[in-house]
Amino acid sequence: MADGTRRADIQIGCEVDIVLKKDQRSGDLTRGIVKRILTKSPTHHHGIKVMLEDGDVGRVKVILEEEF
Repeated sequence: MADGTRRADIQIGCEVDIVLKKDQRSGDLTRGIVKRILTKSPTHHHGIKVMLEDGDVGRVKVILEEEF
């Protein structure tokens, strides 16, 4: 399991845990499959921003399954 601070570690279709904007204070995580990678820079200290298949947008905290 990797954290979500490096864009190169995240692929479309991999399973991740993200923190939604509304959950940043509580730290609650939402699990889903990456549909789009929204962050353009190679790294981000709070996590790479992605959109999940269900439309949720947030920053990756944990990469559960990597597909290459």
